[in-house]
Amino acid sequence: MADYQRPCKFCIFSRSQTPFENALAGATPLRQYHAIRTRYRILEPDHAHFVTSTVVEWLPVFTSSACCDILVCSFEHCREHKGLRIHAWVILDNHFHAIVAGQELANTLRDLKRFTSRVLLEQIRAEGRDWLLNQLAYYRAAHKSTSAHQVWQEGVHPEVILGDAMMLQKLEYLHNNPVKRGMVAAPEDWRYSLAHEWSNGALPVMRCDAWR
Repeated sequence: MADYQRPCKFCIFSRSQTPFENALAGATPLRQYHAIRTRYRILEPDHAHFVTSTVVEWLPVFTSSACCDILVCSFEHCREHKGLRIHAWVILDNHFHAIVAGQELANTLRDLKRFTSRVLLEQIRAEGRDWLLNQLAYYRAAHKSTSAHQVWQEGVHPEVILGDAMMLQKLEYLHNNPVKRGMVAAPEDWRYSLAHEWSNGALPVMRCDAWR
């Protein structure tokens, strides 16, 4: 794996740069349906994207370090083997945000979610959280027929990053998420976040790729 530079405080720049037309009553019109579905598609594959993936019904899967580490290791695997570039990230108890880029970004994120679903279920069983397994089974969508459980909601709600200003806006939102949720007093206090690199003496869980 490449030796990544430690980012500056903003953590993204290198050191050198700071239908039917209502055929059925109540049916969703095609244009509206298309608008809904495009929220889940990556339409600008050459750009970085701010993505969000949420556990079904916002269930608290990531309340153990072991479950968080599964997601981190999967990100690292995708970086090393699939060319994923990770510019920022944070894991909360029931979702994650990340700013990522890559040539096959949609496929990479699909594979990441598919793999982590299986391994997370194994870990949840090992932790004895049977109540959570029951909930993940209860809220499984009907078309998810290949598994008795569903971990992730569909899609990653991608937002293309159009420039530095938008990058900084999303970065601030991402870093402050644990603070707004009352989990920590400062962004750098949250271990499963890029912001933890700011903390003196920290051993970052995962370093990020420079934005510039």
